[in-house]
Formats: sequence, structure tokens, C-alpha cells
Amino acid sequence: MDYRQIQYFVCLYEEGSVTRAASRLNIVQPALSMQIARLEEALGRQLFVRSNRGMVPTAHGTQMYALFMPVLADFERARAQLLSSGGELAGHARIGLPASIAQDVLAEALVEFSARFPRVTVSVTEAYSEALIQGVASGQLDTAIVNRPRRLALLAEPVLDEEFVLAVGLAHPPLPVRMPLRDALKLRLVLPTRQHGLRAALEGFADAAGLQIACAVEVDSLGAIAQIVERGEHATLLPRTALRGWLAAGSLREHHVTRPVLRRHLVSLAHPRRPVPAQAAGLLEVVVRRLREKT
Repeated sequence: MDYRQIQYFVCLYEEGSVTRAASRLNIVQPALSMQIARLEEALGRQLFVRSNRGMVPTAHGTQMYALFMPVLADFERARAQLLSSGGELAGHARIGLPASIAQDVLAEALVEFSARFPRVTVSVTEAYSEALIQGVASGQLDTAIVNRPRRLALLAEPVLDEEFVLAVGLAHPPLPVRMPLRDALKLRLVLPTRQHGLRAALEGFADAAGLQIACAVEVDSLGAIAQIVERGEHATLLPRTALRGWLAAGSLREHHVTRPVLRRHLVSLAHPRRPVPAQAAGLLEVVVRRLREKT
């Protein structure tokens, strides 16, 4: 048995599927199957049973997973220390962010992080919350910031609670500073599509209030939404972070929604069986601090 076989075993145990495990490991499926077969032969024990639900671990497989997870965690920590030079962090960080966060603080966070840790390479995925959750669950991402869903199997740490605001352009007819959600939904709204996490949050608010959302325009690009609202008589409901640049420039006017107040809850994610590597944790810390400083 060697480290690679143990790594492959752990990945297959966590994914429960040869297809998903091979994708996560970036190898072909036959190579994964061959290494698992060799491991079972070396141990003289069957570790998985193929079923309609995928690859189900045997009692021996479950025991082996419990024994080797602490070993792998220690190995990863030791590797991170060895990759460091004079206490300088090295390696690779993979994080995911929703568009509203990426467009607001990502550039300045990356500049700061790269200056502090020049030996760490970075991959940032910008996607919907659902895709980012899947990325962390599958191991393709070390961590991510998402709009907290109602159900979540991953570990979540609070990052920020943020108000949705009603924004209109300067040419829009005057509105009261505070508006009930019922009245706000009567405006010509430009909102993300139903695939977007922010739209899902808005639909949840409306459902809880016994209301329905009708859009004049649906588009997922937050920048495009702001530009449409800026130039016409449309309105939008988005978190302040997503509109910060336009609000600061004075090209959009901000109004507060009441009855109910609309707030989203941002959380950072970690896999319960895979600690966030120091490289990704360091980058996440910079992003979160930058985000909170602007709130």
C-alpha cells in the first residue's frame, strides 16, 4: 500500500462514485479502479461493494477510512510546512465566490494576498452559490463564500449579514425612502434569473410574505442590471455589496425595503472531513476582512 492508493481510497469513500472520484482526482476511471483493486488485494479485504447507489464501503472500508483520515490530515499539514520557506506560506489556494462579492472586493484582496504570500498561487471560481457548494463538497474548491441555503451538509461560518436595497436610477420618478415589499414588487423590476442564488433569496422573502415577484427583465449579470437601472425607469432589489460602486458614484439612488426587511446571510464553507488548507484559509481571511471593512 502507498500514499497514492490511500488518497484514491479516501476520495472514492467520500464521493461514493468512481466517476465523481476520478473527476475530483483528475484521473481516468480505469486508473482509479485499478489502484483500488490493488489496494484490496494487498489488504486481502474488500473495501467497496458496487450497488445501485454507487460504491458502498464495507465495514473494512469504513474502518480504514477512520484510521487513515487523521494520517492524511497530518501529511497535508506537514507538506504545507515543508513547502514554506522561512515561515513563508507556499502552495495553492482554490476558493469560490459569488459574483456580488467577486466584483466588490476580489481584486484588492488578491493584490494584498499576493504581496504578503508571493509563493502561493491562486484559483478563484465565480459562480452561483449552488455550484460553489457542490465545488466544496466534491473537493474541487478548498472553501467558498455563498448565500446560506436552507439546507446544508457542509460546515458553515458566518461571514456577513447584508441588507437588500431597492435601487433606481436618477431619472426614475421619486420614491419614498422606505417602501413595503408589497409596493416595491409593483415596480418595473430587473432581477437575476431563478437560477441565481440572489433571486432564490428574493423568492423566499416574497413567498413568506404571501407575495409574487414579476420581472420586467431577467438577467444574471449584476453589472448589466445596474446599468439598465441606471439608464432607465427600472428598479432592482439587490444586496448593497452588489451595487456599492454605483451607489458611491451617485448614479443610483438607494431605498430601504420594509415589512419585511430583506437580509441575506453570507457564510464560508468547509468540508466536514477536509480541513481548509492554510493557503485558502489565508486568502479567505483577506476577502472576508475586506468585505466587512466596506460594510
